Amino acid sequence: MKAEQRDLTSGSIPKKLTNLTLPMMLGILSMVAFNLVDTYFVGMLGSLQLAALSFTFPVIMVIFSIMQGLGIGATALISKSIGRSDRKQAARETTDSLMLSVLLAGVFIIIGVLTVEPTFRLLGASDEILPYVVEYMTIWYLALFFVIIPFVGNSAIRSTGDTRTPSMIMIFAVIINAILDPLLIFGYGPIPAMGLKGAATATAISRAMTMILSLWVLNFREKLLIKKLPEWNNWKPILWIGIPSGISKMIVPITTGVITALLARHGEFVVAGYGVATRVEFLAKSILFALSASIGPFSGQNFGAGNFSRIRSGVFYSNLFSVGWGLLVAAILFFFGKPIASIFTDDQEVINATALYLTLVSFSFGFQGVVQIVNSNINTLNKPLTASSIVFIQMLIIGIPLLYWLDDLYGVKGIYAAIAITYVIGGLISAIFNRSVMIRLQQEQLNTPL
Repeated sequence: MKAEQRDLTSGSIPKKLTNLTLPMMLGILSMVAFNLVDTYFVGMLGSLQLAALSFTFPVIMVIFSIMQGLGIGATALISKSIGRSDRKQAARETTDSLMLSVLLAGVFIIIGVLTVEPTFRLLGASDEILPYVVEYMTIWYLALFFVIIPFVGNSAIRSTGDTRTPSMIMIFAVIINAILDPLLIFGYGPIPAMGLKGAATATAISRAMTMILSLWVLNFREKLLIKKLPEWNNWKPILWIGIPSGISKMIVPITTGVITALLARHGEFVVAGYGVATRVEFLAKSILFALSASIGPFSGQNFGAGNFSRIRSGVFYSNLFSVGWGLLVAAILFFFGKPIASIFTDDQEVINATALYLTLVSFSFGFQGVVQIVNSNINTLNKPLTASSIVFIQMLIIGIPLLYWLDDLYGVKGIYAAIAITYVIGGLISAIFNRSVMIRLQQEQLNTPL
């Protein structure tokens, strides 16, 4: 990608955001494919191994939340320097971000390996399942260097305005994992069958290869790596954004757990329908996830260049698209919800439960997209506590009490209505917070002496 194409401080805003978002969407879908490949092949081993893999998801989700926070902090810092055309400082910040990721990976590995058994016993793993969990997670923990470093490295690449290369790297990881999974899990020729260890080893190898690729791009193409010891003062702004962002991302799975527990009162088929519906929701919202991730480098570069009006316009166009996309998806799912659900299951009760969720909640998908877009923007503008407070207010102050209240009044329909209302209110709150932050920053810029 040419340098002028990666400069986000000039040119058509919708075109720039489109060029950022479409490759990013492929990258997000590739992450889903990565997990589906693992689930598919591990499922062939048996129900115990599949259950063991399921037990690993909450812990992996927590670590990924922290990694996402670190990536958001790195993107915010590096993209601003690139927006100021200060490549030397951007290289310093990229190197320091990667050094911080190495340090955190080491901490996670030590804690993870030492606590693997008690952690998963606490999560409810039985004596029958626990050995499989331990054999998978021991390798997964040891491979954390290969997971965290390319995650932060790809964030640095995106900071330059290039989302295509990180997405290609992620797709490459899916392909390698899909090739290695059956070879290492079931064995072939001289390769012994490793079972669940094979799945973890395939993940480690594929992630190691993506680490090499991302470091190669950063060093040889972007010239963003330097051979110097880290400057500790660069870690502070990364962690200032990364820690609140990572914590706020953990709130979402907590809320999902509450929803699942409430739905379980109404029957297993309702929980199954919710599971199918949220998969459809993820696919429908994948372009909004990609758009929100693209706002980070866009706002960062323009913040570095002092282009506040461009940031405001970029967020406005993104929010407008998000709400419009949500309404379009709602119209499609209103008419085709049941046929889409039938792709995933032939159980009529589950199909009806899935269609009910898609009918009642889908119109609000776009408003939740607004929450993610604004969150990405405000984090990049160095207001992480404000960004985190949006999620806190939406999910914990409004969402969870509303879920219990409407469940008592209307049952399953009440739960789904509560989700939709929470999404809509969250989107409106986000728009108000974003406007306030932008006004405050522009006033600070006007009051800054030349």
